[in-house]
Amino acid sequence: MKVNLLTHTPCPELVVARAARICYSSSFPIDISLEESRKLIKRVLKRGHESVLEHVSFTFLVEGISRAASHQLVRHRLASYSQQSQRYVFLGEPQYVVPPSIKADPRAKMLYEEGIKRATKEYNQLVELGIPKEDARYLFPQAVSTSLVFTANARELLHILRLRLCGRAQWEIRELASLMLEQVRAIAPSIFENAGPPCIDGPCPEGEKGCGKPWKTKK
Repeated sequence: MKVNLLTHTPCPELVVARAARICYSSSFPIDISLEESRKLIKRVLKRGHESVLEHVSFTFLVEGISRAASHQLVRHRLASYSQQSQRYVFLGEPQYVVPPSIKADPRAKMLYEEGIKRATKEYNQLVELGIPKEDARYLFPQAVSTSLVFTANARELLHILRLRLCGRAQWEIRELASLMLEQVRAIAPSIFENAGPPCIDGPCPEGEKGCGKPWKTKK
């Protein structure tokens, strides 16, 4: 899996801080330092005023994740997505993701790879018969990897991280969320300083279904 932050709102912390200050100012608050911005953002977020985060956005390029993981990601409807199309892209030799539990078991890994190879062979045969790629793709398992570009504002991104960094989240999207957090925290530390699942600052809302392993942030 590769995750690259392609672009983001310039000076996101300054933008968020100015948006927060204008709520209490008679004129647009231009003069504010980065240090002042970060202090203000921390105060604002501590009070639960997150709407100011919607003024900044982050765009990622994600490569090498499975369709199983991308299906989970696109459920976050407030983000915008552009994904590699299996209707138009020929997948004669597709890349695919192998879950760690399968990779660790030689017998399971062999069965898994045989299934991928069989599906790929039959896909190619269907295309050779003149079947449209958009129909032949129905054979492919969710393991086949994909690439996508997606954009989310900071408020939605915090929501995504809150859900997908949880220990109960599926391993692949949890890895994606971790790589995203590492990059945005370097750009806007005051916004993403306390990003993480609910257990980072309180009890687990899952109750008895919780993982029992509180998440520890890497700052």
